[in-house]
Amino acid sequence: MAKGSKKKYTTKQKRQAEHIEEGYEKRGTGKKEAERRAWATVNKTSGGGKKSGSGRGKKTKKASAKKGGKKASKKRAKKSGRKKSGSRKKSR
Repeated sequence: MAKGSKKKYTTKQKRQAEHIEEGYEKRGTGKKEAERRAWATVNKTSGGGKKSGSGRGKKTKKASAKKGGKKASKKRAKKSGRKKSGSRKKSR
């Protein structure tokens, strides 16, 4: 298998990389850099391509995905000019 080949990845991993890559491109990152970052993120969350053998079913790490969600949420709150709070108080 050639270096950089994506044959050993599942279809789900390929879809995830595509989606992540689109996000980077929307934010102004170049095509090659976006692709590199996307695959790095997929490797970080899933641990790389398909692995053979039993007992290989590991949970995916979602830390980077959670971090991205938190960042976006804070950014939206900042734009709207209000502070993001865990629970809203009723005004009477």
